[in-house]
Amino acid sequence: MSHIMTDKTQRGNSESDEGKRDNDKHPPVTVIGLGPMGRALAGAFLKAGHPTIVWNRSPGKAEALAAQGAVLANTAAEAAAASRLTIVCVRDYDAVHEIVEPIGESLSGRALVNLTSDSPIRARQTAEWAAGHGIDYLDGAIMTPITTIGQNSATVLYSGAKAVFEANRLILSRIGGASVYLSEDAGRAAAYDVSLLDIFWTAMSGYIHALALAKAENISGKELLPFAQGISGILPNIMAALAEQADQGQYPGDSSNLLSAAAGLQHIIDTALAHGIDTSVLIAANHIARRAIDAGYGMEGFARLTEELRKK
Repeated sequence: MSHIMTDKTQRGNSESDEGKRDNDKHPPVTVIGLGPMGRALAGAFLKAGHPTIVWNRSPGKAEALAAQGAVLANTAAEAAAASRLTIVCVRDYDAVHEIVEPIGESLSGRALVNLTSDSPIRARQTAEWAAGHGIDYLDGAIMTPITTIGQNSATVLYSGAKAVFEANRLILSRIGGASVYLSEDAGRAAAYDVSLLDIFWTAMSGYIHALALAKAENISGKELLPFAQGISGILPNIMAALAEQADQGQYPGDSSNLLSAAAGLQHIIDTALAHGIDTSVLIAANHIARRAIDAGYGMEGFARLTEELRKK
């Protein structure tokens, strides 16, 4: 047999080799769930040059992605079968299971990365389900706004099988600058997620309450803002000190103690009540502080409440 190939054959093989090399560098990826975050994820993969297959339970959200080159699958099973890696990002884990349980066979032998927010317990349960169906599972938490997806400022936390993370590290890096692997415990990323969201939403609730209180005293949000930002500026050092105390289980109250904290909370409650403003959140916070004081911890620092909160 001759070893000389025609130009056409050579070109064909060359194009095939190029396609294989490009596919190795930019393997296809499936995105299930096309809410605002899902669309941002798919857009980042497309921008990075990955063939991107998308599917959503309700139609009509893929037009812009299709215009960018995404392939819209007819079913979730078809989407999962189209690549070695499926990323799911939907409302909660109920929605995840409604989608993935019927297509377990299509996902078997492939990787499933779940970037849906929910609880650590449910993340571990989903990992167990995936293992029982031969699915390589990784749980993740997106710790960044939608607008940063695909940029260096984006941060995503991952937990679960490290081998799955390493095998898909390149593709996952397309989401943003920091892909942080935490632990083999599939619930670890979700645990970080709910803890950090706790900070965010508790702080946001406090700020909104402060704006309502200021407004009742004829102080505009604009007038209050620079002083509110000043408070946020001192929080990093306070947070570091509280974290160290909570880790060590020692709660010195030499600079500020629970008695003074409870007094401050009561001043806010009294003022809010005078204006007919809801105080339920503050009353709950003050109740926990008072409970610790009644137990004899009034002279200890605010971090002591980490112990009080754990009591049933």
